[in-house]
Amino acid sequence: MTRCDSFVRLTRSHAETHWCAAMLSPLRRISAAAAVTVLLFGGLASLAGHAQNPTAKFPGVGRTATPAEIAAWDIDVRADFKGLPKGSGSVKRGQEVWEAKCESCHGVFGESNEVFTPVIGGTTKKDIETGTVANLRRADFPQRTTMMKLSQVSTLWDYINRAMPWNAPKSLSLEDVYAVTAYVLHLADVVPAEFVLSDSNIANVQSKLPNRNGKVKWEPLWNVRGRGDVTNVACMTNCKQELRITSFLPDFARNAHGNLAEQSREVGPMRGTDTTQPAKTSEVGDIASNTARVKVATVATSAPRSATSVASLASKYTCSACHQANKKLVGPSYGEIAKKYAGDAGAEATLMLKVKNGGAGVWGTIPMPPSPQVSEDDLRALIRWALAGGQ
Repeated sequence: MTRCDSFVRLTRSHAETHWCAAMLSPLRRISAAAAVTVLLFGGLASLAGHAQNPTAKFPGVGRTATPAEIAAWDIDVRADFKGLPKGSGSVKRGQEVWEAKCESCHGVFGESNEVFTPVIGGTTKKDIETGTVANLRRADFPQRTTMMKLSQVSTLWDYINRAMPWNAPKSLSLEDVYAVTAYVLHLADVVPAEFVLSDSNIANVQSKLPNRNGKVKWEPLWNVRGRGDVTNVACMTNCKQELRITSFLPDFARNAHGNLAEQSREVGPMRGTDTTQPAKTSEVGDIASNTARVKVATVATSAPRSATSVASLASKYTCSACHQANKKLVGPSYGEIAKKYAGDAGAEATLMLKVKNGGAGVWGTIPMPPSPQVSEDDLRALIRWALAGGQ
């Protein structure tokens, strides 16, 4: 496979997946430009015809992709490091970038579980020697971190390059991508503090990943006649007659991220629930009793909070995922909010409605989701704290 097979490789979630490898052989004979044109047409069935004349079947529809467009898409890095650009970055530089752009979500040492799953933790020096993470076999281990599961360092580099930081993906320079990757590896004790990661030594680093030998090939994925990936026995005696659902989506959160029914792909047996409508009894079991328990829990935690504990409310309601005290993350900083509404007597009432109902337009196009689950007392405390600069 050459790097011109960019559109095929882009169908993979990252450099480790190989399920579409079987598609490559008939596509290797065409140019990258023709291949992308095929994608634009949606005509894989008539691949040969489109490769020779992109507009033969659909005159005036589509065009051949330009080299610049292909280059913009062709950024993935394979497990064998094909596609990795030349460059380097030090652990020291990575720490500087991390503290400026990554720490707010992942913690100073990649250990934070406040916004996302921890990046670092759960691996040992023994794991680096063996190439398998012992804690993955423990049912009682509380968390699966990124470094516990990572089996290809190319995946880490590729993901940082294309998706980080979360609020500004692809904004890191080439040096910064190498540096942040090096810093993450250093936090996991894979490389020393003075290490400089580069395209020439990254393969050596691969040989030190704690879980480099942890990935296994599951035969049924490659052989349709193979045994399935689950083993179970049908219940034939003393079967439960009544299904009791112990977990459900409360009413206030049903449509928080849009209608799930409109976000499902039209393949497979599963369909998203229409979250614009009230929940059906068949979906959540005993709705009345579950809702009552949620209301009781809300009332129990709705007592006014002291000023010293308001910061914990920001974590509880995940405000800190989008807002920081003195720097813009996804939304404005608390300092910017305080400055904008300074001297505005109606600011508290305005923001109470804004946070409760959600919306966009004041600080940009990124919408703030509604927060009906926040109690009146907690919301008022948070608004006053934000108007004071969130210190």
